Amino acid sequence: MDFAFNDEQREIQESAKRLVAETAALDQVVALMDSELGYDPDAYRHIAELGWTGMHVPEEFGGVGLTYVELIVVLEQMGAALYPSPFFASVCLAANALIEGSKVAPLSDDNAALLAAIASGEKTATLAYSEPGGKYIPSDVKLSARRDGDDYVLNGTKSYVLDGHTADAVVTVARFGEADGEIVLLTVPGDATGLTRTEAHAVDPTRKLALLEFADVRVPASAAVGDPEFAGSTLNPTMQLGAVALAAESLGAAQHCFDTALTYTKDRVQFGRPIASFQAIKHICADLLMAVEGSRSAAYYAGWVAAEQRNELPAIAPLAKAQVCEAFWDVSKANIQLHGGIGFTYEHEAHYYYRRATSSRALLGDTSFNREMLLQGLGVPPVGA
Repeated sequence: MDFAFNDEQREIQESAKRLVAETAALDQVVALMDSELGYDPDAYRHIAELGWTGMHVPEEFGGVGLTYVELIVVLEQMGAALYPSPFFASVCLAANALIEGSKVAPLSDDNAALLAAIASGEKTATLAYSEPGGKYIPSDVKLSARRDGDDYVLNGTKSYVLDGHTADAVVTVARFGEADGEIVLLTVPGDATGLTRTEAHAVDPTRKLALLEFADVRVPASAAVGDPEFAGSTLNPTMQLGAVALAAESLGAAQHCFDTALTYTKDRVQFGRPIASFQAIKHICADLLMAVEGSRSAAYYAGWVAAEQRNELPAIAPLAKAQVCEAFWDVSKANIQLHGGIGFTYEHEAHYYYRRATSSRALLGDTSFNREMLLQGLGVPPVGA
């Protein structure tokens, strides 16, 4: 294992840093967050042309065929700028579900075409897993998928669906039996008859959430992703890869918060000297640096594990998610405090990062849930088992 990026990965990193700086200044992000889409379609087409949306998608499905390491390089830069786009939902959740499903059973023509369209940026998609309880546990999936001839008929509700109100397709986790493992992933068109999509209030206004209500939504059996008899073999790695992606994105945001806080404390003068020279401020900055660098190790290692498809992913992915998202939350809070009064104003950027940190901390399961997943990944039986 080599923790250093190679020349190609460093080139991608610099390219992503430049593009994000040019197209996602804070005033642009704030302007887009009030729009229905929440992002600029032209900007999304541009990153698709650069190959970002198909970066880790296999070439047989129209992707670039790179690894998860290249993907986290891009995600880190997107996180630093709170880059507004459906990239995370479409590429890091929906596309991963289709890719992992293809490893279990061949994709139908429609699902293969959808994956190719995600990779090219022609379409966006998302994953609908959690329900009103907000959990990511198969036993909590209540949305039903009743078989009716050659079709599935879906009834129920999905909550906190990233970009669910605008996605062209929704990979939906549904239940077809009473047992915990009797779930299936089905691709549902965004404009399916009986599907009502409503934008939901979100703590983080730069990341859109939606409530999806399914009322007799009918999809063909070929909409199934992977093997319905073994849905866990598709859903589990999808969630783990999503956790790795979220860790990388949060690392970039945490680094940005630390950098801005450090710059401000060096510039802000009080009692004739920069406040960064005061011991109390030094201690806080040292703790934040340790948190960010520890998170970097966790996120990069998780990215390498995902790229190499190592069997330790079930333990490392939730570890990275819990470690980095907690650190991001701590750094975002300290960033506000180190800025003093101006950090509490609505006009300052600090609160947007705190909101993103709060949202990412809960997304794909909170810290307690991910620590439980870490233990299970290490072979420790679940609580109560």
